[in-house]
This record gives sequence, structure tokens and C-alpha cells, in this order.
Amino acid sequence: MKSESGISYSNPAVASCPKHLLQFAVDQRYDDYTPVDHAVWRFIMRQNIFFLREYAHKVYFQGLLDTGISFERIPRIEEMNEILGKIGWGAVAVDGFIPPAAFMEFQAYKVLVIACDMRQIHHIEYTPAPDIVHEAAGHAPIIVDREYSNYLQRFGEVGARAMSSKKDFELYQAIRHLSILKEQPNSNENEVAEATREVERRFANLGEPSEMALLSRLHWWTVEYGLIGSLDNPKIYGAGLLSSIGESVSCLESQVKKIPYSIDAMNQPFDITTKQPQLFVCRDFEHLTDVLEEFAGRMAYSAGGREGINKAIECANVATCQYSSGIQVTGIFDEVIVDRNQAPIYLHAKGPCALAYQGKELPGHGRDYHKDGFSSPIGTWKPTEIKPGKKTKLEFESGIAVEGKVEKLLERDGRLLVITFCDCTAKYGDRVLFDPDWGNYDMAVGDRISSVFNGAADKDAYNQVALVPKDRTIKVPSDVKRKKLENLYAQVRKIRETKKGYERLGEIWETQQAEHPEDWLLSMEIFEILDMTEEQPQLKVKIEKFLNDRKARTKDLTTLISWGFRLVDYHKKPEYQAALSASRE
Repeated sequence: MKSESGISYSNPAVASCPKHLLQFAVDQRYDDYTPVDHAVWRFIMRQNIFFLREYAHKVYFQGLLDTGISFERIPRIEEMNEILGKIGWGAVAVDGFIPPAAFMEFQAYKVLVIACDMRQIHHIEYTPAPDIVHEAAGHAPIIVDREYSNYLQRFGEVGARAMSSKKDFELYQAIRHLSILKEQPNSNENEVAEATREVERRFANLGEPSEMALLSRLHWWTVEYGLIGSLDNPKIYGAGLLSSIGESVSCLESQVKKIPYSIDAMNQPFDITTKQPQLFVCRDFEHLTDVLEEFAGRMAYSAGGREGINKAIECANVATCQYSSGIQVTGIFDEVIVDRNQAPIYLHAKGPCALAYQGKELPGHGRDYHKDGFSSPIGTWKPTEIKPGKKTKLEFESGIAVEGKVEKLLERDGRLLVITFCDCTAKYGDRVLFDPDWGNYDMAVGDRISSVFNGAADKDAYNQVALVPKDRTIKVPSDVKRKKLENLYAQVRKIRETKKGYERLGEIWETQQAEHPEDWLLSMEIFEILDMTEEQPQLKVKIEKFLNDRKARTKDLTTLISWGFRLVDYHKKPEYQAALSASRE
């Protein structure tokens, strides 16, 4: 199968995704990753081996091996798909943040969305924007646990149905824009400040949070930033923590408050662009599912009725109301009439609308036909003979009356779904709900609204193309100077992998010192090779002095360089060599 962008998908989970989701898929453009990108990936992943073997959930490290994620280079999405396919999952590359509803629906199809950008060296500890470290090395390894992967898929199913408002989408756009600016090298401080204020404004004006907003919080505090086990000694399983070598260390310290996980986590907002001051700890993965089902039971898609319809009206977005018969009405709902007991007896949606059954649009009932809207009673009527070609009057128990000539009946699985009238009048007391001059009247059949959920019942047929963000993530331009630095990284990588050319390391380092004195990671890679091979001890001493000077003079590098030295010592140990060998198999 190929997407509209021409990307081929052989993974069954990805191939099963509808076109309204695959519009977000992009080509990974693997050859665009630079030697610096691969070096940053390698540094992060090797730090993870050191730290996360002890502090991550027990399934994480084995999951890295099982999903085919190399510690030495950025993974290819197609390689991951070959392995993920064995456990029924898949992955697609996307450009940065995608809308929450689309993200959730991908999960429902058992597909991980992987932001294919690679964080820059100045954000090596933590990136404000999603990147391939976060998605591939954070999310993918944990899904080898069957209970957790079931939770993730179920979360996607629930999230795809959550009611979402226009304000939610505006906030998403603001957060996405801010994350892009923060990731940009040498970003304009005034632009970042203004983008930060815009996010704050959107948060302040969000009003009563929608189902999607609340569910996004539960997702954040579990899938992204979750801890598991006891409050005194929790382990890490959230992808945001697993992919952040800075926050994976700091999150377990005492200043980060640990809170027992419950449905109350939905009331805790989060800031996606900074480290979290508190985290939630679940007992086990079954605990996650219990809380999710508790939340799902309160949602409009579970409850339906007047509360569900009102949520659809408040969100002012495309939504679907499903009758007890199974008929699904899609549109932007703007009115519900209730009886004296506050039970819904009539609903109205403005156009364009569509009718569906079991998620498939009914022939002749698409948005073009119902372009001016749709309205219909809800409830039962007094026993009346209904035959095509005959005039009929339906007297609903609510007091609504529908009278006209029956044109046709639409049934599915032995259920009457739609009655089409001509020359029809619908009234509720003195109020005219439908006039014969308006054309034929298609009346949905059902005694109650059993479910209300976000989006169209048949998104592809409804042509509900989600808004693909226009604000693209920022790539670091490779000018002449940058390309020379990338070439130095490539040379060092080749020397390390081929175990040849050690004599050239001194010349490479001197060039880096002369032309790229701000860089530190290349020096650390050369130091590592010299320490491992015991080559050129005098050069090793010079590089060690340079790194220690940088560590002392540059606050932002103090921890990173210390970690680099720690890793050089650790790589000699048998457990590290065993882990590295396993990652290469």
C-alpha cells in the first residue's frame, strides 16, 4: 500500500490505517541524518544503557533489543516495522506534533507515530519537541509488554472518540509553534517569549476542559511521564522520561513530587516544553487500564443522552450522535430539544451532515446530499403502519408529530434506520420543525441517543481531512562550516567502526579545535577511542584537559561531560559489552 505522499507500507498495522490518518505520514529521509545526528543518538542511547538498566521498568531494556533499535545509529522506520509487525504493531514517520485526535487514532490502529527529526546537540538532555529519540527509543520498547500494548491501543480507541473543542486545537497549534521555536538553534528570544505568552493565553482561555483535554492529561501522566511500582522506589516507563537523559535522572529525586495515580490525574495540567514538577506512580499496567475504563465510562460516547449531545454542541466541532438503532448522524450539532424531564427528544445539526451505520456511510446520505443540515426526533411513536407509498402520521410519545408520504425505508441487519418522507411536516406543539417546502425529510429512527463521539462516523467518506500543520519543524541548515564538522564526525565514526586509522585522530582533533572550538562531543568520541585502544596517551591527556576545562567553564556542559567520562569507564565492564553486542545482533 502507498500513501498519498508515495510512501510504501508493507506493515499490516500501517496498511490498515485509513487515508485521513496516512495524510500525516512523511518520508523519514534517512539520508538527511548527519554524522552529528548519529553521534547525538549514540551518546543518548549509551547513557540509557548505563542509567536505565537499573531505573527503568524491567521490560524496557529487553524491549530495545526486541524492537531492533540500535545503540549505535538512528533506526530506520522500515526496519522497526519489520520487527514491530511480529507483535502486531507498526510505525509511521510524522513531522513533529500532530493533532491529539489523530495521534490517538493511530494508537487505536496499533501504530506508533514517530517524529523523525533528531534533537540537536544543544538539547541533548531534553528536547521541547518530539523527536525520534522520544518516539523510537521511548515508546517502542515498552509495547513488547502485552498488557501495556493492550492499554496503549485501548487508550487510542477511547481517545479517538473523545470530544474536542476548537480551543483545544488552537492550544495544540500554539504549543507546537513554541516547541519548534525552542528547538531552533539561536532562536529569537522575543519570538520565544511571545510564543510562550500565546500558550499561556490559550491555557487561560481554555474554559472547562473538554474530554480530549482531560484524556490528554491522563496520557501525559502515564504513557509520556509515568512511573510504576511503589512511591518510595518507582521505576520509569513513560516515553518522555525514557528518552530524556536529563529528566530520567532528575525525575527520581525527592524534589519531584510522587503522587499515587488515579483518575484525579486528569485535573493536573502539564507544560510540554519543560521538566515536570510532579509525577504519578501506578501500581502496575493493569492499574492504568482500570483508570482508563473509569474515565471512559464518563465519556459522551459511553453515556450518550442529553449530556452527550450537549458536549457535542459545546465543542462546536464535527461530531457523531448514534441512535439506539445504530444509525449514526454526523454534523456540527447546534440544538437539542428536551422534554419536561430533560430527556432529549429532537436534535439538529447544521450542514454538511452525513448518515452512517457501523462506521460506514449509507449510500445517498453523504455530506453533499445533507449539505444544509439534518434534524430528527428521538424516541418512540404510537403503533402505526409504515409502508412506502402511503401517507403516515407518526405521533411520538414526546408530543412531536411527523406526517407525510413514506417514500422509502432504509434497513440494516433487520433494523429500521431511516424513513424518507415527501410532502412532510414535523411539529412540536406550535413549533414547525420541518416544512414540506424544504424537500424530502429523512428521519433517523431510534428511541434514544446511545453514544456521542468526536468526528465523523466515516471520516474518509465524510472527507474529514484533519488540519495538517503548516508550521513545519525546523531543520538545522548545513552550511560549509557545518558540513566540515559533520565530515570530522564521519571520519571518527569510520575509525571506530573499522578499527583502522587511529593515527589520524590527532589531526582530526586539532582541526576541530581550530575550526569548531565550541564542539565537545567529537572530543569525547575521540577520547573514548583512545581510552579503549590505549593509543596515543599524550593526545588522550590533552583531550581530557580540554573537556575538563569546558566542564568547569560551561555550566550547561558540566553534567554532560561528566556523564561522558563516566561512560568511558563503564564501557570496559562486561555487562556493557554484553548489552552492546546484543544491540548489534
